[in-house]
Amino acid sequence: MNYNKLLELNDKGLYCSKGGFYIDPLRAVDKALITHAHSDHARPGTKNYLAVDKSENLLKLRLGKKINLQTVKYGEILNINGIKVSFHPAGHILGSAQIRLEFDNEVVVVSGDYKTGVDFTCQQFEPVRCNTFITESTFGLPVYKWSSQKEIFDEINNWWKQNIKEGKTSILLGYSLGKAQRLISGLDPTIGSILTHSSVENINDCYRNSGINLPRTTCLEKTNDKNIFNEAIIILPPSVNNSLLIEKFKNVSRAFASGWMQVRRSRKWRSIDRGFVLSDHADWDGLINTIKETGAENIYVMHGYVSPFVRWLNENGWNAFPLENEFQREN
Repeated sequence: MNYNKLLELNDKGLYCSKGGFYIDPLRAVDKALITHAHSDHARPGTKNYLAVDKSENLLKLRLGKKINLQTVKYGEILNINGIKVSFHPAGHILGSAQIRLEFDNEVVVVSGDYKTGVDFTCQQFEPVRCNTFITESTFGLPVYKWSSQKEIFDEINNWWKQNIKEGKTSILLGYSLGKAQRLISGLDPTIGSILTHSSVENINDCYRNSGINLPRTTCLEKTNDKNIFNEAIIILPPSVNNSLLIEKFKNVSRAFASGWMQVRRSRKWRSIDRGFVLSDHADWDGLINTIKETGAENIYVMHGYVSPFVRWLNENGWNAFPLENEFQREN
């Protein structure tokens, strides 16, 4: 399947034959332009990577310090075999980017993952005008509409305070890269100690080294003082929710921060006590408003509720098409 003059989809992903590069390829290739450092977008084995400078520390942590990585600043224009290439803020996580391609008066923007709301830990999303827009649709249903970040952080901090009163250790589950740092940025450190899993703490270091000011955190695995557990909040990746690591805490309250908490709590996360609706993806209004702001005539949809979102767009005046991708990821 071809997307005007610039992109085609093959078994390795989105390919620009004229430029000789892939965007977030599914497998190892010769040259890849990377929207951000999550593992479903940045995969190992590629010979040459190109990404935003803010994502350098994260990419090297995840893919290895010796990768061949070229970095650019947001808005910097490169000429790759006659194609103008630039990266623009996606607001998803630190260093996340939309990739703009221009050739022969045609402009295509590949959004990667994005959110339009406030986030203190990454650069604010910027809409980019184009003819063709390739969008995600992780939360591409009208039911997904987010409350303000301040409201959610107030809920989390109040839950933490209440747990201390009840003698409970607060365990807050959030993905190690991006979500955990966003959660930490909104915690009130005057309430108690903030402890983190080692996988989270390693990424915290990358954020701090990139200029993001996070509250003080302590690695859980290096904490020997059990007296602080009752007043602490512990940030863990969901993968360790039912592990032996949690069993050492006698009385806990568990919460999970995710956009899925709006509808999926009872089905998917029966072991948690509280769900906080905080997502690093655009909600329904964010998706629609972004598409309007791009001015694009053609919309290609991937990642998430592809079929219903394409149908809605076509019924409301856009030329929309599904863009099939063999990898799907919940976040």
